[in-house]
Amino acid sequence: MDQLLDLFNFSSVFDERDQLLDGFWATIRLAALSAVLSLIIGTILASFRVSPVPVLRTVGTAYVNVLRNTPLTLVLLMCSLGLNDILALTFSDSTSTSYYWWAVLGLSGYTGAFVCEALRSGINTVPLGQAEAARSIGLSFFQSLRLIILPQAFRSVIAPLGSILIAMIKNTTVASAASYAEAASVMKTLLDQPSFQGGALPLFIGVAIAFMVLTLPTGFFFGWLAKRMAVAR
Repeated sequence: MDQLLDLFNFSSVFDERDQLLDGFWATIRLAALSAVLSLIIGTILASFRVSPVPVLRTVGTAYVNVLRNTPLTLVLLMCSLGLNDILALTFSDSTSTSYYWWAVLGLSGYTGAFVCEALRSGINTVPLGQAEAARSIGLSFFQSLRLIILPQAFRSVIAPLGSILIAMIKNTTVASAASYAEAASVMKTLLDQPSFQGGALPLFIGVAIAFMVLTLPTGFFFGWLAKRMAVAR
């Protein structure tokens, strides 16, 4: 019975709360900036994929197919080891700052491919007659895309974009591949310390609950927003 109680003894988690909170703050900073950049990258890629210019369509298709079929860990390793360490392409003299930006770019570039496909499915829901009407009044392709098609496409795919954002928040747990210390990396560091007296199970449960605090409200918000902004057909 005492051994069972020790397995669920959360006192060690509270003792290390400062390190864990720092790790989750690092996760939030990584996820927030990556969400913005991935939305920008995904929008640009979606514009390329539906462009009438063959070169842009080819570039967009190649990017999406390569990134979607490449493990995120490999993308982050390429950023940290390949670009930062081997090619010496750094963002700052501070190693931690440089690794942070490479983690952001790697995660954003990877997630942007999924945002692109979600947006492209939303673009396909816009009636073709609206694009033809835009051309008939003299709008260029990119003008009609920006003013007419994309606003409706975004409203159609709010729920899928929310799912992608939740997946991205959970994907931050592999950012340690880019040598960036986020929540999962802090958890592993604590478990590797000989001075850590707590069990692994309470720490796992605590970290899982903290991620649920980030992802559950996000899911509820995007679900509410999708219903409120639904496009009437």
